Amino acid sequence: MNLIFTLDYEIHGNGDGSPYSLMVEPTNRLMNLLEKYGFKLTILADVAEILCFKKYFEETGEDKFHYKAIEKQLQNAVQRGHDVQLHIHSSYFKAKFDGKKWLQNWEEYNMAALPYERISEMIKSGIKLLENIILPIKSDYKCTAFRAANWSMIPTENIYKALIDNGIKIDTSVYKGGCQNGNVCYDYREAHSNIENYSASRQNINYHDENGRLTEYPIYTEMRYFWNFVSPLRIFRMIRAKFHKHSKNATKIIDNQNETKEDNRKLSLKSFFRKNAWKLDFNQANGRQMIAALKRIQKLDIRKNNVSVVLIGHSKTFVPYNEKTLEKFLKWAEKQKNIQFGLFPQD
Repeated sequence: MNLIFTLDYEIHGNGDGSPYSLMVEPTNRLMNLLEKYGFKLTILADVAEILCFKKYFEETGEDKFHYKAIEKQLQNAVQRGHDVQLHIHSSYFKAKFDGKKWLQNWEEYNMAALPYERISEMIKSGIKLLENIILPIKSDYKCTAFRAANWSMIPTENIYKALIDNGIKIDTSVYKGGCQNGNVCYDYREAHSNIENYSASRQNINYHDENGRLTEYPIYTEMRYFWNFVSPLRIFRMIRAKFHKHSKNATKIIDNQNETKEDNRKLSLKSFFRKNAWKLDFNQANGRQMIAALKRIQKLDIRKNNVSVVLIGHSKTFVPYNEKTLEKFLKWAEKQKNIQFGLFPQD
């Protein structure tokens, strides 16, 4: 098993918070911890946010959003053997700072539902930013992997084509069992796999197509009852999120044929009596839960000789308590003969 630790590198979803305390500082702690046990990190950098921070710095001369520290960290990360790939919160491309937080363009919140030309423009500018930062210190760097904001890859056709046309070969947005009906709409209950990567269909990211040009590396999930979601870290994240809510609902921009009326991300009475998608999230699961999940994976009858298990986390919620419980998992994983660290393939 190759464990691929992925980190969504971003500030709070409503546009507030210090990039240094929510991105730079926690990512330093995480890289140091992973390196201690021989593991590496894939930073999925929210390029739309970073472009805002860069523009503010260039226009005002004030590095209020720590753009230079971000640039230095991404360079340092690849020098240390970690990876940096593409993540996009599309609502930031026309965002404006009001003195307290970034006011986002909610009409472009749902990236997958935008026209092909606009999606391609966003991807192209994001790749250019990462290449400008990293190529000077790593001449063979390639931006080949992508994660959509809010895991939204439905409707698939436009975003699939835009990714392929801009040289992206890997998507890692899908988590089997998840569905959402709101500012973005997706349904991954029929995803091809919860663990094995697959060539995805251009018509629908859920489906396998042996001729597909985009490879899906799904975030590992299990369908579990609500009590398996209870942990101090998850409760902390829920409480913290209450203080950083979006100030305005995004406008729905989605074809009705792709819309689902179900949303298993919302707490409801029904959610206590059904299984929901439990992600292998090192921000929210504790060390004991993560070890148990890996032991279950070890017992699976997996067709491939090597399988990549994608773990997810967020820089903004990687608090010091995370380090303690994650270290317990890393100590265990280091001793397993069939577990090693992995990064997404470059070719």
